[in-house]
Formats: sequence, C-alpha cells, structure tokens
Amino acid sequence: MSRNLPSFVFGYHGCSRKVGRKALTHGLPLAPSNKDYDWLGPGVYFWENDALRAYEWAQAKAASGAYDDPFVIGAIIDLGNCLDLLQRENIELLTDAYDSLKLLNEQAGTEMPKNKDPNTINQGDKLLRFRDCAVIRHLHEIIEDKHYNDPESEDYIEPFDTVRGLFVEGSPAYPQGGFYSRTHTQIAVRNDTCIKGIFLPRGEIGS
Repeated sequence: MSRNLPSFVFGYHGCSRKVGRKALTHGLPLAPSNKDYDWLGPGVYFWENDALRAYEWAQAKAASGAYDDPFVIGAIIDLGNCLDLLQRENIELLTDAYDSLKLLNEQAGTEMPKNKDPNTINQGDKLLRFRDCAVIRHLHEIIEDKHYNDPESEDYIEPFDTVRGLFVEGSPAYPQGGFYSRTHTQIAVRNDTCIKGIFLPRGEIGS
C-alpha cells in the first residue's frame, strides 16, 4: 500500500547560524532529532511554509542557551511515502499502533508514556509529547518488521520517508474563535534523500 504524495513542499528549519551556513555552503547533513518527546517521532524537523515560526523557534533555543545565533534555512522536500496525519487512514494506523503498544506495556507491567506540560505554571499545550512519540516510533517498528509487514502481501506498507502533522497550539486569535496563534504544520524527514535542496530564505528572517 503506497502513500506517496505527488507534490513537493517548502520546509523551514530553525538552527544556529553556524549549522545553517555549513548546510548551505558545504552540504552538511542536518542532524535528526531523536528525543522521547518529539511530536512526530525521530527525524529532521521542518515548519511547512512558515519561515517565521522556524525563526521564532530558533530564537527560543538561543534564549535558552542552546544556540548562539538563531538562523533559518529553507528546504525543498519530496514527501515521498508520507505518514500524513492530515489523512484519516493514517490516523487509523496510529490508533492500531497505540493499541499494540498499550498491550505490550500491560504485558510488561509498565505504564504508557503520557504527554506532559513542560512545567506546572503554564498548563495547557502538551509540549512534551512522550505518548505521541512512542506511538509513532512503535508504528515505524511494526512497519519495518517483515514478520508483521510482509513485503509479498498486497497489504504491505512501505517504511515511511516522512511524517507530517497539523498542530493546534497557542491562544485564540480572537475571542470565541476557532483559530489559534501558533497553529502550524510540521514535517519530520526520516529519509535524508527526500531533502532535495537547501536554500537561504529571502528577506530579513534568518539572514
């Protein structure tokens, strides 16, 4: 079963100026994130069509001391075989992966990971997505296990190149509205060959 999406997308990656310049001039591969709370599981993260959000993220990292100089680079991304979580059939895959992971934890006598707020002061957005990350990782493991996902089967699912998700985040844009200030679409690239090109965005952001 193929989930190849036919179009390319623009993604924007927040990073330090040193890393961004090396990626632009020397082809330095972008390091994937592999934290237990990553929203879309392991991969190189991009903000889809939103250089400003990428720069805001890089600024936050600089404020925390992780970066010395916030920067943004753009990328042309071929989504390839995409776990697109804007599509119902892929959400159903996540539900099945959750049920499988829950059973494994019950058998092992361990608790399921939980999404958490980063602190007890600002409750609301679950920014530490331990459960979501664990479920997506488990789905990848199932798909990459030939015992469960037989390549000879007509129901075979190819390992995913990218993961794409929409996140509603932040405060309402106006009273009683349905739009939120930090809503965004993110892409986690698992297959580096899907990054077809890196560029410096035009304008003041990250320049």
